[in-house]
Amino acid sequence: MANAILVSECISCAACEAECPNGAISSADDTYVIDAVLCDECVATGGDSACKAVCPVDAIVAA
Repeated sequence: MANAILVSECISCAACEAECPNGAISSADDTYVIDAVLCDECVATGGDSACKAVCPVDAIVAA
């Protein structure tokens, strides 16, 4: 399973992109998206999603 960004909640701060160990988060036209193929919810690092932890507006949810 992967995470997803709620576009309506995202403030485009880029905090999540910098924290993703898999490079699964990218931006296009001031909108951030998570590549479901690359996102493993940080299982390799203990299962605590790095992007969720740094999102200041809780815009990242399980897809």
